[in-house]
Amino acid sequence: MTAILEVDNVKKTFGGVNALDGVDFHVDEGEIVSVIGPNGAGKTSLFNVISGLFPPDGGQIRFKGEDIGGLAPNQITERGLARTFQNVKLFPNLTVLENVMVGQHCRNKSGAWDAILQTPRFKREEKEIEQKAKDILSFFGTRLSGYRHNQPAFVLSYANRRRLEIARAMATEPELLLLDEPTAGMNPRETTELTELIGRLRSDRGITVALIEHDMKLVGDVSDRVVVFDHGVKLVEGDYQTVSTDDAVIEAYLGRPAERDEEATA
Repeated sequence: MTAILEVDNVKKTFGGVNALDGVDFHVDEGEIVSVIGPNGAGKTSLFNVISGLFPPDGGQIRFKGEDIGGLAPNQITERGLARTFQNVKLFPNLTVLENVMVGQHCRNKSGAWDAILQTPRFKREEKEIEQKAKDILSFFGTRLSGYRHNQPAFVLSYANRRRLEIARAMATEPELLLLDEPTAGMNPRETTELTELIGRLRSDRGITVALIEHDMKLVGDVSDRVVVFDHGVKLVEGDYQTVSTDDAVIEAYLGRPAERDEEATA
């Protein structure tokens, strides 16, 4: 398979702490890859550096073969890599439809003068953007469609705000979508719905997905490959069954095995 994203020996330090310490990571085109690890493992730092929120201190990040390390987030989005955040970041006073339309403006061809003068080109493009936004929202069924188009984002339930953030990311027309804890705060039924949706991002929309997630059932259900981080380094990667039974992974989550503790006190 062809790698759409390649992270080679990437390093990032915050205040003397190595958030990423020589990380190697890749996502193949058409894959769903889950990134897991205990709190503070460096998972979100990895996504932040990939998406341009922070520049890497060392190493290289390639997207579709192009070095994107140090590019601004909007430049990376224009190249076809989008993300969501652990804490939902929407425009609360814009409507559901407007939030998704905003996501498409990185693909606009009209300029500032077109908007000021309301040229035919601008009006035609705005209609196309609105129709594309409605199509994206239909992907989420009744959760974000119909009368919800005109609701301000702040009135949505927490789960629907998370869905809307994914919809807005989809509007940028990504080839790779990074999802940072997409089911955080959701109940089991909502998590099940989102599990299905993540699979459909690939099967129905052709989007490659990498996600950070703590829900191991979701990880096992959707992932082609699982990558485990701890203290800024990659511990292990493989299919879910292999990773979930790996001694190093169990130790990272649960602490040292009992037999090792006994040896230490002998």
